[in-house]
Amino acid sequence: MKSLAFVFSFGLVAAGFAAGQEFQRFTFDAGAGFTNPVGNTGRFLDTGWNAGFGAGMNFTNQLGAMVQFQYNDMGINTATLSSIGVPGGNVDIWSLTLDPRVHVLPNGPVDLYIVGGGGLYHRYQQFTTPGVGVGLGFFGFTPVPANVILASSSVNKPGYNVGAGMAFGTKWHAKFFMEARWDHMFINNYHDDYVPVSFGVTF
Repeated sequence: MKSLAFVFSFGLVAAGFAAGQEFQRFTFDAGAGFTNPVGNTGRFLDTGWNAGFGAGMNFTNQLGAMVQFQYNDMGINTATLSSIGVPGGNVDIWSLTLDPRVHVLPNGPVDLYIVGGGGLYHRYQQFTTPGVGVGLGFFGFTPVPANVILASSSVNKPGYNVGAGMAFGTKWHAKFFMEARWDHMFINNYHDDYVPVSFGVTF
């Protein structure tokens, strides 16, 4: 009888412990924000914007991993454009990365986490000049302002990122987050460095 009582008590304790360790297995997020070029990249590009989304899995309440896609758009600054002799230009970088994530305070009111990883980065650069295109209006085709591409180039290279963020819980099982990362893209004798700061929601 005592043995049965012991087993029953142990089972209750174990069940309570397991319930305390429950966590959401699958996770998704989406966000947007501003992107700040840094280092040597900051000499040529202006602050731009970013948008992205991701999906992944939590292995424990402290460790998970996400596959994330992010798009960044940054304009080429005036000094650089003047030295080249073109009126406009921009750099677009998208990345597809695998990012492990460590939650420092997974059960607190504010979830602090560290994130980093690597993967494929694609860089597209173009120089433009103002021009005229054709659009469809109420009375048929009509001229509309448009940028004419003077020259463009693109490259695919590996890269990595590292950063940190914080998430705030809600009663709808979703969390609002803000996050900053440093991204580094390898490009032969050159590299791009930029810091996307993103705000969004994670489930």
